[in-house]
Amino acid sequence: MNKNLNKKKETSMRKILIIGAGGIGSHLIPALARTNMYDITVFDPDIVETKNLTYQNFDEAQVGETKVAAMNQSWNINAQPYKVLTKKQIKGYELVVCCADNLTIRQTLYKTENKWLDLRAQGRNGLLVSYEENKKILAMLNVGPDGSFSCQGDKWDGTAGDIHFTHIAIAGMGAQWIQRWFAGEDVKKNIQLSI
Repeated sequence: MNKNLNKKKETSMRKILIIGAGGIGSHLIPALARTNMYDITVFDPDIVETKNLTYQNFDEAQVGETKVAAMNQSWNINAQPYKVLTKKQIKGYELVVCCADNLTIRQTLYKTENKWLDLRAQGRNGLLVSYEENKKILAMLNVGPDGSFSCQGDKWDGTAGDIHFTHIAIAGMGAQWIQRWFAGEDVKKNIQLSI
């Protein structure tokens, strides 16, 4: 669909890695890809499931595919259906954007020399935090139980009637932050959202 858009020369495109193509990432990827300004690589081993359709940017025909393969059908991305396990996997990018729902990935990212942006949503709350944030605050953000946490929060019953949309707001705020950051403008170290 949008793969036929005229792309700028690869050398002029900004090189971004997005970790996670689910609740936040599936909305961030199209927002950035539409600009034709970014060479986007996306890592995510997860499969599109029926339960994802109410809040992630996928449709029924994509159920059973990897999320990155589904995104690559419409957007020209470098789809990597793998987990990020090492610092080496995230080297060579101008900006790494974490949209994953996993504490271990964040702990790895925060310890790198990369420039990064961490986008989080859980239920009615959202957070955008960058590599420029105070180290003590970053340390507080990297504690808690490991595992996956839905953008919908731990009380979501799986129905559309109780769905939250904070993850879409955070994806939009992340896209705006990325655009402004690459333009060399001042950007906030963190933005908290609670609706």
